Parts: sequence; C-alpha cells; structure tokens
Amino acid sequence: MSKYRAEKVTVDGIRFDSKDEARYYQDLKKRKVAGEIINFELQPKYELQPSFKKNGKKYQPIYYVADFLIYHNDGSLEVVDVKGMATPVAIQKRKEFDYHYPELKLSWITRSLKYSEDGWIDVDELKKIRAKNSKRGVS
Repeated sequence: MSKYRAEKVTVDGIRFDSKDEARYYQDLKKRKVAGEIINFELQPKYELQPSFKKNGKKYQPIYYVADFLIYHNDGSLEVVDVKGMATPVAIQKRKEFDYHYPELKLSWITRSLKYSEDGWIDVDELKKIRAKNSKRGVS
C-alpha cells in the first residue's frame, strides 16, 4: 500500500498502482470490445524536459507518465490519469504537460459512484461539485 492508501493490484499480468486504475483498465477493455474506442495504451510517456549537462553534471530528463492513452473512434487522442489524490508534483507536471502538448487532451479522472453515471468523473468537476455542496451544507 502506498502512502496515499492506494493498493497495488495485478490484472491480466499487469501491475496497477491502484484498484481504481485496474478497474478503469477493465472498463477500457470492455469499451474496445464494444467498439466505443479503437484502442488504448498503458503508461504513455511524454518528455517534459530533456536531459542536459551543467557544470559537468548530467541531469536526467523529466517525464509525465500517464496511466492510459485512448484512441477514440473520431481519430482524437485522450491521455488519461486515474487519480485518487493530486500531489503538488502531479499538479506541476500537469501544467507542464498542457504547455508542451496543447494538442492532446489530458483528463484526470477519479471514481465516484455518487456523482457519475458510469462511475468516473473528471477530478476538477468533482472538486467543483464538492465545493458547491459544502457551501450549501450538503455532504
């Protein structure tokens, strides 16, 4: 279990960082079979900063490694990260990803049976709903 209580799980011989990530993988497999998407990839990697040398010291490149890349039927691509909790580092990398790859849609999603019909909701949308509900005193 990680420090954010995410329990690693293995599905189809693939190790996922959380149960929710594994569940989303299973949902994507169903969507592919149903013809709702063309295909998907696991762990797509995007360079945010190349390696470089300074004063004789070599610095490694910085990458954004998402959970999934979805190939939609309309030809569009969607990069998806299943989030339980957004760390400050993740938030910074998201900004850098959006800067370097403006043509790609990056979706941060989380599992929510309460606020979503299919069990998945955009992280930012869920934040807005919770903020609105807390102002009204709704839990």
